[in-house]
Amino acid sequence: MTSLRSLWLRLHRWFALSLGWILILAGLTGAVLIAAQPLDRWAHPELFKASAATQTATQAAALAPILEQAHQEFGGKATLRFKLPQQAGDSLWLRVQSPSWRGTVYLNPVSGEEQGRRGETEGFVNILFKLHSTLLLETDGKAILAWTALAYVLLLLSGVILWWPKRWPGNWRIVLNKNLMRALFDLHRMGGVVMGLLIAVSVVTGAYMAWRPLGDVLNALSGSTAVKAPKLPADPSAAALAPPSLDAMLASARAAMPDGQASFVQIAANTKQAMRIRFRIPGEPHPNGISSVWLDPRTGTVLAVQRWHELDTGAAAVAIAYPLHTGELGGVLLEIITALTGLVLAGLGLSGVWLWWQRRKARTLARSRLS
Repeated sequence: MTSLRSLWLRLHRWFALSLGWILILAGLTGAVLIAAQPLDRWAHPELFKASAATQTATQAAALAPILEQAHQEFGGKATLRFKLPQQAGDSLWLRVQSPSWRGTVYLNPVSGEEQGRRGETEGFVNILFKLHSTLLLETDGKAILAWTALAYVLLLLSGVILWWPKRWPGNWRIVLNKNLMRALFDLHRMGGVVMGLLIAVSVVTGAYMAWRPLGDVLNALSGSTAVKAPKLPADPSAAALAPPSLDAMLASARAAMPDGQASFVQIAANTKQAMRIRFRIPGEPHPNGISSVWLDPRTGTVLAVQRWHELDTGAAAVAIAYPLHTGELGGVLLEIITALTGLVLAGLGLSGVWLWWQRRKARTLARSRLS
């Protein structure tokens, strides 16, 4: 029994010391982001809000001229995506990924005039988000975060096994009036047990969104078949026709999903790929929606209508994982709880490293006295 406990202790320490710094960083940045994002919107109304004169207007800006101007500025190889206003007074966003520039252009939703722009890593919140979501390492960073989430699950399991009392109810006390090391040990132990599952929800949902191959794993476990984007039909005659305008295709998509609110217009990289327009339908938990209408960019024909609950398990889970991770699923209360779990996660990591270091110093000092 003692040797087994020693093994669990070694595993707990090994995972914590090797990957704990990533968990500390993820917890701190996630907690700060929850507060920083609304503050950023408040501090920069010129980017996120339309002028007061246009907030009551009913006519939205045409997207086609904006798209043409973006292609002229950023080139034909740029990946472009519109984020449509979701509430009255919101600005219109154009997200750009091109060889020359990556970032967001903020536009007046009625006139289409530019209100400002911000690079992908420009500003405190953008840098913080990239650090939290990719460790500034893009795809590699997402994979690291996913494996770190698995390590946290093992940390939680080993920590609970080490804490598990031989006789119940066991000792649930936190002694704060003896010394710092005893206080931190009790806080580390009880914080991990009491908050462990809440932290696990935040960590696992974040990893699930960051690294999409996890969706394939969920599909395999649930026996679900991935719902893929439709392929364009073979229609050589379509190439000779003038393609419809972006605004006409958006109107067709809205007609195909009349009960939904359009949120994103994703421009196809070329005419060989279907165009996706995302919607949020009533009852959908994702704040931006993942329900989609797919169109043929050559003809504007609707190819598929996919509602979020009709998708495969791996894709549909994103609709719940995203608002659960950010706290938006439960309103302000869950956002506060989510921020607290991030702080607790960072505190567990820091206290664990400190306790290990202090014990290591004590053992080294004891050996030096014996010698």
